[in-house]
Amino acid sequence: MPTVMILGGRAPVALDHARRFAWHRWRVLVADSVPCRTSGWSNAVAATIALPPPRDQPREFARALAAAAQKHNVDLVLPTCEEVFYVARYRELMPTGVAVATDHIDKLRSLHSKLEFLKLAQGCGASVPDSVGVASIEEARDWARGRPMVLKPEYSRFGVHVQLHPNGIPAHSAALPLPGRWVAQEFCEGEEICSYSVAAAGRLTAHVAYRPLYRMSRSSSYYFDPLQVPTIRWFVERLVAKIGYTGQISFDWILGNRGSCTVLECNPRAISGVHLFAADDSLPRAFTGEEDAVVEPGVPKPRMLAPLMMTVGLASAIRESRIADWKHDFGRASDVLLESGDRLPMIGCVRDFGSHAWRAVRKRCTVREATTRDIEWDGEVLPEC
Repeated sequence: MPTVMILGGRAPVALDHARRFAWHRWRVLVADSVPCRTSGWSNAVAATIALPPPRDQPREFARALAAAAQKHNVDLVLPTCEEVFYVARYRELMPTGVAVATDHIDKLRSLHSKLEFLKLAQGCGASVPDSVGVASIEEARDWARGRPMVLKPEYSRFGVHVQLHPNGIPAHSAALPLPGRWVAQEFCEGEEICSYSVAAAGRLTAHVAYRPLYRMSRSSSYYFDPLQVPTIRWFVERLVAKIGYTGQISFDWILGNRGSCTVLECNPRAISGVHLFAADDSLPRAFTGEEDAVVEPGVPKPRMLAPLMMTVGLASAIRESRIADWKHDFGRASDVLLESGDRLPMIGCVRDFGSHAWRAVRKRCTVREATTRDIEWDGEVLPEC
């Protein structure tokens, strides 16, 4: 029986990966630098491993990861969240014979940059928005010349600090809230779409696209409505072939009224598209390169994080007088956390949220910041190990 060690166990995507691999008769371990009961309490998981926080202790993280892979006879290391950048940087420390589902750090740096990625995306079959790197609001305003504009840090996540200026950047706009390079990008109107894919040595091995139908403000979605957009799949196939990519790769899109597809940015890691694959879909084989065809959800069906749908989603529907739509959408989706015969992850998720909230109090930050602060990477040079 092969063994997979899934990192970022705090995330619901890690839970779904664990269930898929277990269904396909893999021994599953999960590892993280914070409590990860969301996946660790699943009966799909054989053991949970504690690791040092990679952002604060990158060398220690790398050595502990390699030691755990050696001790537990791991065949595949599968990052899910931003610890992927640290795994990529120190992948040469992995014991011989351990496969790592990520590419090299230089390639991931270019994909993670909201500016450098757009250069890679040129010529791959999708529209690319006019963009430029800026260091101040004045520089962005001068470049925009009154055009509708989006401003965002070059390295960021979950839409944090993104500024939307559909009527142009006002003359009285405040200074950019964070130092470093920002990206000024033309504002694109249309429907927001996300895609999640897996590639092996430049070959697309798994793919799905979906609508993030319900979202936390302009941040993370908690309802995932699958759809097929051939242009998106074609773009992903061409991009991963162009750069010879290996690992998980995700994109944010704008689908225009006339069917045009504009790619906005890339996350070289897992996102919620993982949830749309059923247990018997051969997603694990996509990571090993054993599957000849591209793995797609066999019976696409919406998924949701039911606790958020029942609270945040319902409150939003009441405010917007969309109760009928909410009832319809709730009824056609299945929950990510609760699964027949595996109900402890729901309790684990509540416990994890409490841990994140307490960490936010101690660190004097938001709960969202507390959930990722120890694994974030913003393009800085990582030390030798």
